[in-house]
Amino acid sequence: MSPVTNAIVSKVWSFCTTLRDDGVGYGDYLEQLTYLIFLKMADEYRQPPYGRDIGIPTGCDWQSLKSKRGAELDVQYVKTLRVLGGKPGILGQIFTKAQNKIQDPAKLSRLVEMIDGTKWVTLGADVKGDIYEGLLEKNAEDTKSGAGQYFTPRALIRAMVECLRPQPNKTIADPACGTGGFFLAAYDFLEASKTLDKGQKDFLKNQTFFGNEIVASTRRLCLMNMLLHNIGEIDGDSHISPNDALIADDGQRFDYVLANPPFGKKSSMSFTNAEGEQEKDDLTYNRQDFWTTTSNKQLNFVQHIRSMLKSTGRAAVVVPDNVLFEGGAGEIVRKRLLETTELHSILRLPTGIFYAQGVKANVLFFDNQPASKTPWTKEVWFYDYRTNIHHTLKKKPLRFEDLQDFITRYNPENRHNRQETWHETDNPEGRWRKYSLEQILARDKTSLDIFWLKDKSLADLDNLPEPDELAEEIIENIEAGLASFREVLAGLSR
Repeated sequence: MSPVTNAIVSKVWSFCTTLRDDGVGYGDYLEQLTYLIFLKMADEYRQPPYGRDIGIPTGCDWQSLKSKRGAELDVQYVKTLRVLGGKPGILGQIFTKAQNKIQDPAKLSRLVEMIDGTKWVTLGADVKGDIYEGLLEKNAEDTKSGAGQYFTPRALIRAMVECLRPQPNKTIADPACGTGGFFLAAYDFLEASKTLDKGQKDFLKNQTFFGNEIVASTRRLCLMNMLLHNIGEIDGDSHISPNDALIADDGQRFDYVLANPPFGKKSSMSFTNAEGEQEKDDLTYNRQDFWTTTSNKQLNFVQHIRSMLKSTGRAAVVVPDNVLFEGGAGEIVRKRLLETTELHSILRLPTGIFYAQGVKANVLFFDNQPASKTPWTKEVWFYDYRTNIHHTLKKKPLRFEDLQDFITRYNPENRHNRQETWHETDNPEGRWRKYSLEQILARDKTSLDIFWLKDKSLADLDNLPEPDELAEEIIENIEAGLASFREVLAGLSR
């Protein structure tokens, strides 16, 4: 980064540290930055050479805000947030339910001055993006905030995008888009080609990405993250819907779906009972286009994602282990997926890479196909990046390079030309292996939960991770276990 960039990043981070001393966490800081940077960018666009009206009424603009001090600034800021939250389009979605979390007017004034000192519109998208993505990751690391469930490891996202290799003038969707990580990686992949013409660049910026995010605070972070990365227009229409994607089929079909739906098996909704207490009730989606009815949120997302695809559409979806082995509705979904799509690749992931602790996840890669009397899936290729793999969030986080061998074996340029690395006698430790449809259908419940490598840690004490890595892994597993017990307890108390 240039000295100028370093100076901006340093200022943004140092002020975050100052506010944390007052109890303002990364999440709250991110939200306040979002509001203020948006207002500043709108003010920059209003001036020459742009001359654009973003729709911010007089008296709620940047100039009105930066002219105030002390208690007057606090009053002006609260008024601005309230008024803009009622506006249509991206403006209203950015400021939906916005609140001032900075109680010290002097520090709010310093934050306004800091943001006012930078020309955000002309600042490089990579610089703005680095600043914002850095804060999003810090927020995800703060386990108390719960923001980790909306943040997928960027190394994994990049690897999934590299495998799908999206093409120009194609649409990309994420029905649970969180802070927009998949959109940014796909945008960067397409931009890196340096061969896009003017029409393709316009399509990439304004017509490529579509998502759903039901949590207002996360949706605003996604919208701002995209704007700072040069996706969409500050005064354009939002393609990030606040609606629950699972409720109904809206009829839209996409070329690609990249997604990491929220963890947790049950879909539920909160309500107030007769005694005035909050309760949760399992939520079942009755959709005629679904293969089966279930309250399992993950299975519903798999069904929904398949329905979102064009007949030639392709998907890469992160799912927990239960989707691979669960009976009943799970078996129905797996069989139908094998029949109606070409489910060609599964990446088995290790624990210790997600901010939601202890998650055992996989990536399903499948291509939609037109109706056929015979199953489209002929064989499924598995890459075991779990057995004897140890990652922790702090000491040994997942890097893109760690998944490079998988990408090579996946062979994105021609996935029909693959070679197994596993061999029963020559290389029983090979991580890349295929199973025929017949072998899978013969398994109990059509289980895709397949392992063939020996867990060396059970027999080889010399192969154990370093003590600090092991301790961190144990802590993560205990925390994951506690979270599971809390879910069970909540279910029993209903």
